Amino acid sequence: MSLQDRLREDLKVALKQRDTGRLSIVRVLLAECKNAEIAKQCALDDSGVIDVLAREARRRKESIDAFRAGNRPDLVVEEEAALGVITGYLPEQMSRDELVAVVREVVAEVQPTGPGDKGRVMSQLMPKVKGKASGKDVNDIVVELLAGL
Repeated sequence: MSLQDRLREDLKVALKQRDTGRLSIVRVLLAECKNAEIAKQCALDDSGVIDVLAREARRRKESIDAFRAGNRPDLVVEEEAALGVITGYLPEQMSRDELVAVVREVVAEVQPTGPGDKGRVMSQLMPKVKGKASGKDVNDIVVELLAGL
């Protein structure tokens, strides 16, 4: 079953159970997938759906930070619930230690000479960690490791 099919099935379940919170979030995710399909002018595979889900998760995290800064705990709770539903569809995220190990592997393969080779390292690394780690975390670790060269 593809990820989009799973979302559609979960939409039906949420409708039957009258789970309005989950229902609205799944509807938003399906709408974002449809918008991405329209933009690309082709159907999304699971990789494309994961990209959409990761983008929505990132938006929710940014909203949580903004609402905390604005002293809006009611909206923080709402966004955290939405983030919880979204992360349920995403692949398991890599821990920092796992991510550092993968970055070191790629650095050993690419053999960069310094921080200027960050682009070469990132281009080899991102396909390996796509959907499993945020680009910001990957970038931070790469910069940290390349600074030591």
